[in-house]
Amino acid sequence: MELSLARYWWVLLLRGIFALLFGALVIVWPMLALIWIVASFAVYALLDGAFAITAALTGGGGGHWWALLLEGVVGVTAGVLTLIWPEVTALALLWFIAAWAIATGVFEIVAAFRLRKVIEGEWLLALSGLLSVLFGIALFVFPTGGALALAWLIAAYALTFGVLMVALAFRLRALVRQTPVIVR
Repeated sequence: MELSLARYWWVLLLRGIFALLFGALVIVWPMLALIWIVASFAVYALLDGAFAITAALTGGGGGHWWALLLEGVVGVTAGVLTLIWPEVTALALLWFIAAWAIATGVFEIVAAFRLRKVIEGEWLLALSGLLSVLFGIALFVFPTGGALALAWLIAAYALTFGVLMVALAFRLRALVRQTPVIVR
Protein backbone atom coordinates (compact mmCIF):
# COMPACT_ATOMS: atom_id res chain seq x y z
CA MET A 1 0.00 0.00 0.00
CA GLU A 2 2.82 2.39 0.86
CA LEU A 3 4.40 1.74 -2.53
CA SER A 4 1.14 2.43 -4.31
CA LEU A 5 0.66 5.62 -2.32
CA ALA A 6 4.22 6.67 -3.09
CA ARG A 7 3.69 5.99 -6.78
CA TYR A 8 0.81 8.46 -6.83
CA TRP A 9 2.47 11.17 -4.75
CA TRP A 10 1.29 13.77 -7.24
CA VAL A 11 -2.37 13.08 -6.29
CA LEU A 12 -1.59 14.13 -2.72
CA LEU A 13 0.24 17.16 -4.08
CA LEU A 14 -2.86 18.16 -6.05
CA ARG A 15 -5.07 17.66 -2.98
CA GLY A 16 -2.74 19.86 -0.99
CA ILE A 17 -2.63 22.55 -3.66
CA PHE A 18 -6.44 22.58 -3.95
CA ALA A 19 -6.77 22.80 -0.16
CA LEU A 20 -4.29 25.70 -0.09
CA LEU A 21 -6.16 27.49 -2.86
CA PHE A 22 -9.50 26.94 -1.12
CA GLY A 23 -8.07 28.17 2.20
CA ALA A 24 -6.65 31.27 0.54
CA LEU A 25 -9.97 31.92 -1.22
CA VAL A 26 -11.85 31.66 2.07
CA ILE A 27 -9.47 34.17 3.66
CA VAL A 28 -9.99 36.59 0.76
CA TRP A 29 -13.72 35.84 0.49
CA PRO A 30 -14.84 34.47 3.90
CA MET A 31 -18.45 33.95 2.92
CA LEU A 32 -17.29 31.40 0.33
CA ALA A 33 -17.14 28.71 3.01
CA LEU A 34 -20.65 29.45 4.22
CA ILE A 35 -21.95 29.61 0.64
CA TRP A 36 -20.34 26.23 -0.04
CA ILE A 37 -21.96 24.68 3.05
CA VAL A 38 -25.38 26.09 2.17
CA ALA A 39 -25.08 25.08 -1.50
CA SER A 40 -24.03 21.56 -0.50
CA PHE A 41 -27.09 21.29 1.73
CA ALA A 42 -29.34 22.56 -1.07
CA VAL A 43 -28.02 19.97 -3.54
CA TYR A 44 -28.27 17.20 -0.94
CA ALA A 45 -31.85 18.13 0.01
CA LEU A 46 -32.91 18.30 -3.65
CA LEU A 47 -31.34 14.95 -4.55
CA ASP A 48 -32.55 13.21 -1.41
CA GLY A 49 -36.06 14.54 -1.98
CA ALA A 50 -36.03 13.51 -5.64
CA PHE A 51 -34.90 9.99 -4.75
CA ALA A 52 -37.60 9.73 -2.08
CA ILE A 53 -40.28 10.87 -4.54
CA THR A 54 -39.01 8.38 -7.12
CA ALA A 55 -39.07 5.57 -4.57
CA ALA A 56 -42.61 6.50 -3.52
CA LEU A 57 -43.91 6.63 -7.09
CA THR A 58 -42.26 3.36 -8.11
CA GLY A 59 -43.53 1.41 -5.12
CA GLY A 60 -40.33 1.54 -3.07
CA GLY A 61 -42.23 2.79 -0.03
CA GLY A 62 -44.52 -0.20 0.21
CA GLY A 63 -47.76 0.54 2.02
CA HIS A 64 -46.41 3.81 3.29
CA TRP A 65 -45.70 5.33 -0.12
CA TRP A 66 -47.47 8.53 0.84
CA ALA A 67 -45.08 9.14 3.77
CA LEU A 68 -42.10 8.68 1.47
CA LEU A 69 -43.72 11.00 -1.08
CA LEU A 70 -44.30 13.62 1.61
CA GLU A 71 -40.69 13.26 2.78
CA GLY A 72 -39.51 13.77 -0.78
CA VAL A 73 -41.66 16.85 -1.29
CA VAL A 74 -40.32 18.34 1.96
CA GLY A 75 -36.74 17.61 0.85
CA VAL A 76 -37.19 19.15 -2.59
CA THR A 77 -38.94 22.15 -1.04
CA ALA A 78 -36.09 22.62 1.46
CA GLY A 79 -33.55 22.41 -1.36
CA VAL A 80 -35.39 24.91 -3.54
CA LEU A 81 -35.94 27.33 -0.64
CA THR A 82 -32.24 27.07 0.23
CA LEU A 83 -31.31 27.97 -3.34
CA ILE A 84 -33.79 30.87 -3.38
CA TRP A 85 -32.88 32.23 0.09
CA PRO A 86 -29.38 30.97 0.95
CA GLU A 87 -28.85 33.70 3.56
CA VAL A 88 -31.87 32.46 5.54
CA THR A 89 -30.48 28.91 5.52
CA ALA A 90 -27.06 30.17 6.62
CA LEU A 91 -28.63 32.16 9.44
CA ALA A 92 -30.73 29.16 10.51
CA LEU A 93 -27.58 27.00 10.53
CA LEU A 94 -25.81 29.51 12.76
CA TRP A 95 -28.79 29.66 15.12
CA PHE A 96 -28.83 25.88 15.29
CA ILE A 97 -25.13 25.85 16.19
CA ALA A 98 -25.75 28.61 18.78
CA ALA A 99 -28.61 26.68 20.39
CA TRP A 100 -26.52 23.51 20.44
CA ALA A 101 -23.60 25.33 22.08
CA ILE A 102 -25.84 26.80 24.78
CA ALA A 103 -27.59 23.49 25.48
CA THR A 104 -24.36 21.50 25.72
CA GLY A 105 -22.80 24.24 27.84
CA VAL A 106 -25.67 24.12 30.32
CA PHE A 107 -25.41 20.31 30.52
CA GLU A 108 -21.65 20.57 31.13
CA ILE A 109 -22.20 23.06 33.97
CA VAL A 110 -24.86 20.81 35.54
CA ALA A 111 -22.55 17.80 35.20
CA ALA A 112 -19.71 19.74 36.83
CA PHE A 113 -21.86 20.56 39.87
CA ARG A 114 -22.94 16.93 40.17
CA LEU A 115 -19.35 15.71 39.88
CA ARG A 116 -17.80 18.16 42.34
CA LYS A 117 -17.96 15.61 45.19
CA VAL A 118 -16.63 12.80 43.02
CA ILE A 119 -13.66 14.33 41.20
CA GLU A 120 -11.28 17.22 41.56
CA GLY A 121 -10.95 19.72 38.78
CA GLU A 122 -14.66 19.76 37.97
CA TRP A 123 -14.32 23.49 37.57
CA LEU A 124 -12.66 22.80 34.20
CA LEU A 125 -15.86 21.16 32.99
CA ALA A 126 -17.91 24.06 34.37
CA LEU A 127 -15.59 26.55 32.71
CA SER A 128 -15.87 24.75 29.37
CA GLY A 129 -19.64 24.75 29.79
CA LEU A 130 -19.62 28.46 30.47
CA LEU A 131 -17.45 29.01 27.41
CA SER A 132 -19.94 27.04 25.29
CA VAL A 133 -22.86 29.09 26.64
CA LEU A 134 -21.04 32.36 25.94
CA PHE A 135 -20.12 31.16 22.46
CA GLY A 136 -23.77 30.31 21.75
CA ILE A 137 -24.97 33.67 23.03
CA ALA A 138 -22.33 35.44 20.92
CA LEU A 139 -23.58 33.61 17.82
CA PHE A 140 -27.15 34.71 18.54
CA VAL A 141 -26.12 38.32 19.17
CA PHE A 142 -23.54 38.57 16.36
CA PRO A 143 -24.50 36.02 13.68
CA THR A 144 -22.35 37.68 11.00
CA GLY A 145 -19.31 37.49 13.27
CA GLY A 146 -20.09 33.84 13.92
CA ALA A 147 -20.24 33.14 10.20
CA LEU A 148 -16.94 34.93 9.73
CA ALA A 149 -15.33 32.96 12.59
CA LEU A 150 -16.62 29.71 11.08
CA ALA A 151 -15.17 30.71 7.71
CA TRP A 152 -11.79 31.48 9.28
CA LEU A 153 -11.81 28.14 11.05
CA ILE A 154 -12.50 26.41 7.74
CA ALA A 155 -9.71 28.43 6.10
CA ALA A 156 -7.25 27.52 8.86
CA TYR A 157 -8.14 23.86 8.47
CA ALA A 158 -7.82 23.96 4.67
CA LEU A 159 -4.46 25.73 4.80
CA THR A 160 -3.07 23.36 7.45
CA PHE A 161 -4.37 20.32 5.57
CA GLY A 162 -2.90 21.67 2.33
CA VAL A 163 0.54 22.23 3.82
CA LEU A 164 0.54 18.72 5.32
CA MET A 165 -0.55 17.11 2.02
CA VAL A 166 2.10 18.99 0.04
CA ALA A 167 4.79 18.00 2.55
CA LEU A 168 3.67 14.36 2.44
CA ALA A 169 3.62 14.41 -1.35
CA PHE A 170 7.22 15.60 -1.51
CA ARG A 171 8.32 12.99 1.01
CA LEU A 172 6.65 10.27 -1.04
CA ARG A 173 8.23 11.68 -4.20
CA ALA A 174 11.63 11.40 -2.54
CA LEU A 175 10.80 7.79 -1.61
CA VAL A 176 9.95 7.01 -5.23
CA ARG A 177 13.29 8.42 -6.35
CA GLN A 178 15.21 6.46 -3.71
CA THR A 179 13.50 3.12 -4.32
CA PRO A 180 14.21 1.65 -7.75
CA VAL A 181 11.56 -1.08 -7.28
CA ILE A 182 8.68 1.41 -7.42
CA VAL A 183 7.33 1.76 -10.91
CA ARG A 184 6.99 5.42 -11.79
